[in-house]
Amino acid sequence: MTAIKQPTLFPADPALRDERERVFDLFRTWGYLQANLDPLGMYLAPLPFPELDEQRGPNADEARRIYCGTIGVEFMHIPNRDERSWIAERMENVSAAPSPNRSRILDLLLRAELFEQSIQSRYLGTKRFSLEGVTALIPFLDQVMQNAIDSGAQQAVLAMSHRGRLNVMAHIVGTSIADIFSRFEDVDPRSVLGGGDVKYHIGATGDYTSPDGRKLHVHLVSNPSHLEAVDPVAMGRTRAKQVRRGEHGPDQVFTVTIHGDAAFAGQGVWAETLNYAEIPGYSVGGSIHVIANNLIGFTTEPVEENSSRFASSLARRNDIPIFHVNGEDPEAVVRVAQIALEYRYSFGRDIVVDLIGYRRHGHSEVDDPTITQPLVYQRIKEHPPLWQLYAKTIGEDAVARVKQVQDELAESQKQGAAATKQPRLASLPEYWSNYKGGCHKKEYEVETGVSADELNRVTQVIGSAPDGFHVHPKVKKLLEQRREMGTGKRPIDYGMAEALAFGTLLAAGTPVRLSGQDSRRGTFNQRHDVLIDTENGDEYIPLQHVAADQARFEVYNSTLSEAGVMGFEYGYSRDFPETLTLWEAQFGDFANGAQIIIDQFIAAGEGKWNLLSGLVLLLPHGYEGQGPEHSSARIERYLQLAARDNMQICQPSNAAQYFHLLRRQALRPWRKPLVCFTPKSMLRRPEAASPLDDFSTPRFQNILRDRQVQNASRILLCSGKIGHELAEERKRRKGTSTAIVFLEQMYPFPEAELQAELDRHGTARDLVWVQEEPANMGALWFVMPRLRRLARGRPVRSVKRSPSASPATGSAKAHEMEQKTLLSLAFT
Repeated sequence: MTAIKQPTLFPADPALRDERERVFDLFRTWGYLQANLDPLGMYLAPLPFPELDEQRGPNADEARRIYCGTIGVEFMHIPNRDERSWIAERMENVSAAPSPNRSRILDLLLRAELFEQSIQSRYLGTKRFSLEGVTALIPFLDQVMQNAIDSGAQQAVLAMSHRGRLNVMAHIVGTSIADIFSRFEDVDPRSVLGGGDVKYHIGATGDYTSPDGRKLHVHLVSNPSHLEAVDPVAMGRTRAKQVRRGEHGPDQVFTVTIHGDAAFAGQGVWAETLNYAEIPGYSVGGSIHVIANNLIGFTTEPVEENSSRFASSLARRNDIPIFHVNGEDPEAVVRVAQIALEYRYSFGRDIVVDLIGYRRHGHSEVDDPTITQPLVYQRIKEHPPLWQLYAKTIGEDAVARVKQVQDELAESQKQGAAATKQPRLASLPEYWSNYKGGCHKKEYEVETGVSADELNRVTQVIGSAPDGFHVHPKVKKLLEQRREMGTGKRPIDYGMAEALAFGTLLAAGTPVRLSGQDSRRGTFNQRHDVLIDTENGDEYIPLQHVAADQARFEVYNSTLSEAGVMGFEYGYSRDFPETLTLWEAQFGDFANGAQIIIDQFIAAGEGKWNLLSGLVLLLPHGYEGQGPEHSSARIERYLQLAARDNMQICQPSNAAQYFHLLRRQALRPWRKPLVCFTPKSMLRRPEAASPLDDFSTPRFQNILRDRQVQNASRILLCSGKIGHELAEERKRRKGTSTAIVFLEQMYPFPEAELQAELDRHGTARDLVWVQEEPANMGALWFVMPRLRRLARGRPVRSVKRSPSASPATGSAKAHEMEQKTLLSLAFT
């Protein structure tokens, strides 16, 4: 970070402030309310404000010129005096600002507008989500990139929705315009049958080139139509890229997010993302957030979009500066870009730029906006393009330049039309070269067992605290038990199994990152990855000390967020595939707060964008009489999203299986998201604990055979906790003819292994699927047709709760009655 200039405009002693400072403070605080910000003058007329209106004289005139022109800035709410002084100096010392490169600004505006018009004329009736009306975004980004190179940046991560995306790709990311045109031609459609995405959602990578020839690598993140869902993904990707680069990562990689005004104000995932901007586990050293403000959302006017005067008011929660700038003053826009980038590098904090313009066409180019905004669009129809206004302002005749750009665009269109294959607009970094996607192959499998000696060695570390460290008595007892587990004196439970999986991976060089609500301790008091000294509050993380040259271990209590944090961890997994990256729900059902991330990125990211992720979702699941919200992780939802081996859906029924599953996820080259339904009561259920020897077996088992029963007359198939209850019921009944088979991996469905187990019990007359969930939930609908196909003519029945609108009863006694009925029916 660059050195911060000492404040000179805000003396600590208020008595030292003179009359000029009194007047200027009023305009510093409220001037943005009377700034000239709306290019069309339709929505943001200067606000009558007595505190300002009453001010007269030279000081007021000067302050009004600075703070009520085409730049309005909200910054006096920032509690840090250095930051306030820094911003005031840059606003008031205009002569110190670099002179704008007017020729470059005009060229970029002209190219941005003509690019849009070229598409409009050649592909009439095709959606493109034009940037026209806020084309100043291009010189803004251009200036940010130039200044970032000066500050030592090597890479920029951009996130934006569809509005203006193609323009940014062409003029900032460095994407070939011919390749963009070929997307409009839709060449080689057979190459993306059943997959791919539309041109204004796909990602792009390239190099921004500054006027003096220097380059900055730029990645524009793929995104869905859920407009702000991409923001946390971009933050996670930036964090991973920064971690890769070490100490100077925050200076070398930075983020720019571009929002629509309606989405910035209205979409909750953005509020979640903004909230963790400066929290240690999620900070990226400050980001630049730009609102490409059209003053309209589809057909919705500002008064219907947000309760405040500005769409940007949400950002006030973070005590960061908010610059409003009139998009029809390109030189003011470029000046704000310089300030924004410098602020980010000076203070390592976020900054918001509200770039206010209009939208020349409808929401898409096939939409007629005059139906809902006739007066606005009458004014827009009469309003010249920005490049024409700016050329007139600086006294330049741009006719020759227009002809040159039009010829270049025509040639690019010819090249695009002649293409025979869909162009790849993005390329993967080298660190993805060892990982595979597509359908599963046997050669991807690896052995995950660990020797007893290594398990014992890791146990001694994770089961201990340093001398003189005061461990809570309950945790001290847990550590004693874990040391016994690691030496084989007692079975290993889930908490210890997870710690051993993490510890052995870390010792072998695989990084681990885990986050979620209360994940450091564990919602069910089962993890304790972080020990707290009871006398001084110091922290000790045993898993950071398993080996001298071990890999990085991170564990964070996340903010009270699902979508924002899951999106961040998905993004992190995208740029650190070597890391075992895990997101944990406090209760499995809470993941529904991140359903957009699950649907649009985790399940569909490979199919839409050919992008892989190994993110693990840990979702506590199991019916224990704790009510609707604390029972079901909604297995059915993930199975419905499963196709083409896009992810793994597993429910390990014992501690060793959980250990092998986590290690498998990290060690094999097949990179797919893993949805893991984790236990609650089974965390301490004796039957679910595993002997030490099971951790040295070769690998995770997709099904668990019943080794107690041979030639069964009935086979009960199940997954998770209910299987242990069935085994207990069988023992109570002294049954010897009923086999219980655990389906540990539901998807990809382990057809061959299950077929072999069913054939082993060829005399069985009944095959019964047993689940705790209601008939309209759980895995029932998914497994039944598959079981019937494998049954070789034998009848297949099911035992489950009755269909229900709610996952579970809220009565513990009713739950107990239901559970007993399930177990009884399974053996009837």
